[in-house]
Amino acid sequence: MTIVQGEEHRHDRPSHPLEGTSSGRWFVPIFLILLLVGLGYVAYALGRDLTSAVAVPWILLGIALLIALGFEFVNGFHDTANAVATVIYTHSMPAELAVIWSGFFNFLGVLMSSGAVAFGILALLPVELILQVGSGSGLAMIFALLLAAIVWNLGTWYLGLPSSSSHTLVGSIIGVGLANQFLAPTGSATSGVDWSQATNIGLSLLISPLVGFGMAALLLLVMKFVIRNKALYEEPKGNNPPPLWIRALLIFTCTGVSFAHGSNDGQKGMGLIMLILIGLVPTAFALNRTPDVNYLEAYKSASVQVETALGKYIRPGVQVPDYRAEVSNTVKNKTWTDATTPALQQFIHATSTEVAAFPSLEAVPTSLVSNVRNDIYLIGEALKLIDKKKLLPVDAADLQAVTNYHKAVDNATKFIPLWVKIAVALALGLGTMVGWKRIVVTVGEKIGKTHLTYGQGAAAEVVAMATIGAADHLGLPVSTTHVLSSGVAGTMAANGSGLQWSTVRNMLMAWILTLPASIMIAFLLFVVLRQLF
Repeated sequence: MTIVQGEEHRHDRPSHPLEGTSSGRWFVPIFLILLLVGLGYVAYALGRDLTSAVAVPWILLGIALLIALGFEFVNGFHDTANAVATVIYTHSMPAELAVIWSGFFNFLGVLMSSGAVAFGILALLPVELILQVGSGSGLAMIFALLLAAIVWNLGTWYLGLPSSSSHTLVGSIIGVGLANQFLAPTGSATSGVDWSQATNIGLSLLISPLVGFGMAALLLLVMKFVIRNKALYEEPKGNNPPPLWIRALLIFTCTGVSFAHGSNDGQKGMGLIMLILIGLVPTAFALNRTPDVNYLEAYKSASVQVETALGKYIRPGVQVPDYRAEVSNTVKNKTWTDATTPALQQFIHATSTEVAAFPSLEAVPTSLVSNVRNDIYLIGEALKLIDKKKLLPVDAADLQAVTNYHKAVDNATKFIPLWVKIAVALALGLGTMVGWKRIVVTVGEKIGKTHLTYGQGAAAEVVAMATIGAADHLGLPVSTTHVLSSGVAGTMAANGSGLQWSTVRNMLMAWILTLPASIMIAFLLFVVLRQLF
């Protein structure tokens, strides 16, 4: 009789949310099948795209792509794990099912992303490095920023700290920009970092955790006032799942955070891979060879309109000996002179004339692809100084002409093939499967002094989903890790649960140190690699 009671006592005792989690009989086979199918498609699509390449440095391309996907793999350790912590610790979903569920919606988020975040974060890089990405300095840039981001992310993951992959990547890019400026000859006007763009991105990374903490705390207090169900704000009892409607809300918010994370964070890896492809096989990837069928006609029309608009602001008697050099200096120095306007008009006219000689972008000869791409990209960066920075005051109609041409330029140079999105999605998913437990335990157990409640999980996830979704819409990178972990901390404070200050202190230290540490690592790596390439 005693034995039976003991068995019943053990049976009723709540188990740890991660107790008994393993690879499972169905978890690994399903994932491996999806992985093999995805890799097969990526290999097929990459090989098809490379048929137009003149020469392919296979070894260098393979290493670069592996490192870029390695960054997204490590990103999966950190960020995707945050999305599943709340549903696991509230017994809303079994751990293994939650990981697969989150991975699937990360995959969808990556596929449906716009690309705005990808190219927004790459705008931090020095323009001349992007224009010469296939050169020694361009290769040093790519490897330095990727390796720096991976080194810091792996270190913080090993310590179980929810560090930000976005924060790390931004720091690495800034470090590369500073090193590029440091190594340039005196008086060469080599650009370092676009500090206005860095400030915008830095503010989004700085403010988003504060928004996560404050809004999650406020939302929990509102929920307590509106939904007077005591069980929602207490530790889950036993191993039973929460009430159906709360369970549905928690699964919905987990889904939303996973989708938003794929849509926002996945884009960073996409942008880096495109940088690699443009640098190593420009004949295949420098220009979007498959835009809309009516693209070229729209491009020609937009170029005529913007040439006419710029002509209104040209001062009489201004001579421009080298329009390309003048526009290049304007982009580097972020200053507009009387010579810039006629130079830009001439540059647009010359480039449009060159492109108009072909029936489509796909028909542009491979020998001209790199030059055409660089010219179009440089024109786009110059136009950004008009429609974003307002360095050349123009009236509303002329500004619309500039904006329309800018969109046409971006469509030709800022694109992401489907196979790149699938490769990034697979890297994120695999990283989640391998490394999710460390960060899940930190979020679920080590931020607050008590077990995560249903209400806390829902509040933190709703705020994270909304914040990341809004940032993605605005083209700003934010940290899923910082938003969600700070949201959990906010709900703990609002619920009177208390915070484990040792964990909070470590998280704050990682948040504070990530930027300077990644800047320093990337700076040193760029200086070293610049001697090798």
